[in-house]
Amino acid sequence: MNDKQELKKLKEDLARLESDILEKNKEIQEKDEEIQNMEDKAEDYHSQLLRLQADFDNYKKRSEKEIKEYVKYANEGLIIKIIDAYEDLERALKSEDSHNLKEGVEMIHKKLKDILEGEGLCEIDASGKKFDPYKHEALMVEDHDDYEEGMVIEELGKGYTLDSKVIKYSMVKVCKKK
Repeated sequence: MNDKQELKKLKEDLARLESDILEKNKEIQEKDEEIQNMEDKAEDYHSQLLRLQADFDNYKKRSEKEIKEYVKYANEGLIIKIIDAYEDLERALKSEDSHNLKEGVEMIHKKLKDILEGEGLCEIDASGKKFDPYKHEALMVEDHDDYEEGMVIEELGKGYTLDSKVIKYSMVKVCKKK
């Protein structure tokens, strides 16, 4: 091969290499743009995640505050109802006539009972019933001829349910045969 041919071949190789370089540069540029787009998306997702986290933290704080407020004032309605009975009791205690005092206290007792029943409070009936450990607390046992084994002989303290939940157990004396 002569120098001309060799020079021509080198020029062709150089042109092909330059073309390949241009093509590779174009591919690199496309990949750089793709990477930049993905980085932008990742940054958007990250900022969106941070906003969502902040929103959730604010929601939690707001919910906790609302719950605290609700708990703080949950008994407000009941207390407002009881205030009238409390004021009636004050007036009855100021009465100098013992008959009026007794009537006043009886009236207040009825008013308080109505308020509590209106809120879902019920007395547990224990006397003469079979002992139920889910409603009664046995304080004493006694052998008694008039009662069967496991029957409540005497109610020593009243028990109550609020709706269907026992909130105070009846304190009872139970028959236990020897």
